[in-house]
Amino acid sequence: MPEMFVDKFRALVPKYLDRTWTEDDGISYDELEGLLGEHKFQVPQALVEFYHALGGCEDLMEAHDFFFDPDELEIEDGYLLFLDEMDEEANWGFKSEHLDVPDPIVWIRTNGPKPRWQSEEATFSEFVFDMFEWVFEDEEEED
Repeated sequence: MPEMFVDKFRALVPKYLDRTWTEDDGISYDELEGLLGEHKFQVPQALVEFYHALGGCEDLMEAHDFFFDPDELEIEDGYLLFLDEMDEEANWGFKSEHLDVPDPIVWIRTNGPKPRWQSEEATFSEFVFDMFEWVFEDEEEED
């Protein structure tokens, strides 16, 4: 399948980290195949490309919240979890019935006495770009 998002994800490194993207910032497709191959579920193309582009870049993978490592992905409550909020008050994921969609809608689960899921009304790629813009814009305001 042709790449849809890799170049756009790679462009986040110079945009927010003020340096060029290097191969160490990503995870090779061969390595990803091994890491993701253990799962009994499909991983959406946008998330695979995200890991390929940025899976080795801790400065982005843990910029504010924490993206799961590819081998840590799990399905819980009918959602494939891929991101934890830094204080563990929320998780983000995709509905498991939408894992065949190349760039699925992201859902957030607020963790409290009555956890509930709510749509972020954005695809994974839109969510990622918006999230990093928010994280790094917030850091610039603090400086």
